[in-house]
Amino acid sequence: MTTHRGTRAYDAVVVGGGHNGLVAAAYLARAGRSVLVLERLARTGGAAVSTRPFPGVDARLSRYSYLVSLLPRKIVRDLGLDFRVRTRDISSYTPVERGGRPTGLLVGGGERRTRESFARLTGGEREYAAWRRFYGMTGQVARRVFPTLTEPLPTREELRRRVDDADAWRALFEEPVGVAVEEHFADDLVRGVVLTDALIGTFADAHDPSLLQNRCFLYHVIGGGTGAWDVPVGGMGALTDALAAAARSAGAVLATGHEAVRIDTDGRTAEVTYRTADGEGTAAARHVLVGASPRALAELTGGPPPAPAEGAQLKVNMLLTRLPALRDPEVDPREAFAGTFHVAEGYAQLAAAHADAAAGRVPAVPPSEIYCHSLTDPTILGPELAERGHHTLTLFGLHTPARLFTGDHDCVRAGLLTATLAQLDAQLAEPLADCLATDADGRPCVEVKSPLDLERELGLPGGHIFHRDLSWPYAQEGTGRWGVETGHPNVFLCGAGAVRGGGVSGVPGHNAAMAVLAEPGD
Repeated sequence: MTTHRGTRAYDAVVVGGGHNGLVAAAYLARAGRSVLVLERLARTGGAAVSTRPFPGVDARLSRYSYLVSLLPRKIVRDLGLDFRVRTRDISSYTPVERGGRPTGLLVGGGERRTRESFARLTGGEREYAAWRRFYGMTGQVARRVFPTLTEPLPTREELRRRVDDADAWRALFEEPVGVAVEEHFADDLVRGVVLTDALIGTFADAHDPSLLQNRCFLYHVIGGGTGAWDVPVGGMGALTDALAAAARSAGAVLATGHEAVRIDTDGRTAEVTYRTADGEGTAAARHVLVGASPRALAELTGGPPPAPAEGAQLKVNMLLTRLPALRDPEVDPREAFAGTFHVAEGYAQLAAAHADAAAGRVPAVPPSEIYCHSLTDPTILGPELAERGHHTLTLFGLHTPARLFTGDHDCVRAGLLTATLAQLDAQLAEPLADCLATDADGRPCVEVKSPLDLERELGLPGGHIFHRDLSWPYAQEGTGRWGVETGHPNVFLCGAGAVRGGGVSGVPGHNAAMAVLAEPGD
């Protein structure tokens, strides 16, 4: 191919060194292509990184993304990744007060434990039987849909035939998921536990006619063909470190501190202009794969901007000297925090929080869910911290759209953090503040990120963790064969904003690489 003066040529340039960009680079390099990865930040990994956020404290937290479900084992095998996950025996614990006494719902620890917990909460067998039926249905859908994520996009009708269950198709693909939740379950708390999977990073009501909540729910229950969310051993950075090593060993060049600023293409060859601390440079390529957002793609190519995106989550990282005691005397904190600890996530509470935020108000009772990585994988803690019983907590707040933070950002963020932790404190037998570790400067080990923080630090449009609203995992007009195609024949979207993107999956990276390798003559 013809190159511009001072321009080095590659078979492919990947814009963005997040996990999807690294997956694409590793696949292409292993296929014998020359590959350059341009990463704006000083290290690869994007949002899937592990860092030590607290000065002088040897705790390596998964800072922005926490758990793994959507990463196909196929990608791990194909790329020979040295990466493992651990399952969580406890799926979730949701505290509540009933009849003037603290209680809660524990899901996991074996069928008997779960059944007994349902009976303790609801006083009978009905809700547990409904739970078994409902998740039996989603499990069947997961087993049939998940394998399609790394195949060419099926049509809607092809996917419907693959699901082969008219009731499941109606519940997940045609009617608001709130209909199915209310049809199956009577208990408000149980309904809320089910609904939360439809709201992670997604601002929608249970009955939103757009079915945005259904798309979010689907991606949360199909992962791995089981819907299980696992803990990455060594933290999320262990995955992206393994991906970077795989890409480098296959011959890809990873250039950090290189910010792509423009893509020029005639549909056959392309040139990417990038900026470094020393000035600008260019790289020519037959193909360009963009691991950044659709908004960034439009800015790079001069195309029309996509619809605005808006994130809707609060992320809080914490380090504790010990796990706090619970008001519910029937549950050990080590079990309660081993899975997903739900706070203020009853069905009515979720609806009220959404209504508050939709009206432009910070939710009066902010819902959230909490993960304790170190209970499942203590390797993220230094030996001394682990020996002393320290633990990490990562909190994901729901229904906090970016629009709420556009005024006095720091004040709103601080107020929301206080209100969110107050809801957690209401379920504890001791204040969380008494359990917080302190850093080398004597400050509590708490780090909070709003959607606007995520936009500033990671380039996520509006702080949207999926880059834009999730799409259905089937072909629609203009989606192309793999769901990664753009308006330019030799430019592909390999980030979370691709069809079948979102979450830590590597699926868009895999699919963009497959689209390149499937071209005639390749």
